[in-house]
Amino acid sequence: MSELLRPTFDLDLIERYGGEGPRYTSYPTAVQFSDRFGPEALLGAIDESNRLPIPPDLSLYVHVPFCSSPCFYCGCNRVITRSPSAGDEFLATLERELDLIAPRFDADRRIRQLHLGGGTPTFLSVDQLAHLMDLLRSRFRFARDGELGLEVDPRTVDPAGIKRLHEIGFNRISIGVQDLDPAVQQAVNRVHDTAVVSATIGAARAVGFDSISVDLIYGLPLQTTTGFAQTVEIMLSLKPDRLSLFNYAHLPHLFKGQTRIQNDQLPTPSTKLAIFRNTLSRLLDSGYEFIGMDHFALPGDSMVQARANGTLVRNFQGYSTHGGLDLISFGPSAISQIGDSFAQNQRKLQDWRMAVEQGQPATCRGLTRTTDDRVRADIIERVMCTGELVYQEVERFFQMSFRSYFSAELERLEPLADDGLIEWQPGGFRVTAAGLMFLRAIAKVFDAYLVPNREQQGRFSRIV
Repeated sequence: MSELLRPTFDLDLIERYGGEGPRYTSYPTAVQFSDRFGPEALLGAIDESNRLPIPPDLSLYVHVPFCSSPCFYCGCNRVITRSPSAGDEFLATLERELDLIAPRFDADRRIRQLHLGGGTPTFLSVDQLAHLMDLLRSRFRFARDGELGLEVDPRTVDPAGIKRLHEIGFNRISIGVQDLDPAVQQAVNRVHDTAVVSATIGAARAVGFDSISVDLIYGLPLQTTTGFAQTVEIMLSLKPDRLSLFNYAHLPHLFKGQTRIQNDQLPTPSTKLAIFRNTLSRLLDSGYEFIGMDHFALPGDSMVQARANGTLVRNFQGYSTHGGLDLISFGPSAISQIGDSFAQNQRKLQDWRMAVEQGQPATCRGLTRTTDDRVRADIIERVMCTGELVYQEVERFFQMSFRSYFSAELERLEPLADDGLIEWQPGGFRVTAAGLMFLRAIAKVFDAYLVPNREQQGRFSRIV
């Protein structure tokens, strides 16, 4: 899709299609992972990938699980600690894990992308992060033009530290802001003032980071339309290259920390939608392009270019401009994707450490995609990343009759077409401006693991 449409906001459509649905950072989703997939399956997938005529290059992910204090809204896998030895102990185990996995890959497979997530990667000191990068560089070959990014908590690193991160080699930074209203920050136990955020972004821009991204969350306790609008205006004045507007999913039965949030402080559904509507309109009016779901970027950003030329992809870090890579991930709960295999590490820090110290990969669950999974994954990614589907492209790649194989799914798309979310085209369909907010709802029509017309209550976040 060469033209980037401006999404529209329709309360009636949100009522019908804004319910729960997977985020499709993978297909099948992690819900389908099985403990029958273990360390040997991961190593077998790596060996099989090495045997390809042209093995793909690599993307690396490292999960740094620590935070010094809990943010009550967080659903990430993290360990709350202020232990001065936690970082060094983590790096020692990470080094052992690298030594188990890295030699399995052919040495000429280059790292084109690296991302550090958490937790809070900047829980580690800059010196520890430099050591982490040394560990990776001594075991993998990095491409000169690779994208090296990390998530930053602005409370944990000063402008001098930002400069050091760039000197270490990081060229992309993602800053967790969430909200700048002091009352909201107190309610979610994440307090930092505007000056800290401004200094972090300013330092990153001054030293030459290629991309600066900011995360905001709507639906947090005590948020109001006026208060969040002020946060948005401050962010627009700082002009990050990318901005993510996440919908807070209140799932205290899944995430213990969320039990600290008082239900009566959460904004009403109508207020939450008003915050989203106002922010959507403001970002678009300010020149940001809508990428998909909750991602926005300035027109010159590589993600906008990838969205326009059809090379955007989706992986466990969200939208990405790097397709066709094998993803190998390290640290507790980290998920790898090697070819058609997904492998997730032990979730608990101690279980991850114990597995590695016993001399085996920490893989505890995963799956290998079937042929049906591969076809559906391709379709779902096309919908999520390009906003259109041409049946012939799928048929050519998978040697199949699309209309015959997906007759039931095409029938289930009819109401979405009637409601204006998609428009039929010769040999396919295209998502409309009205449908852009509901890419997940359109994609899940092709999800064989979801029961049609039945909400997966409490399992996935709301689409809008």
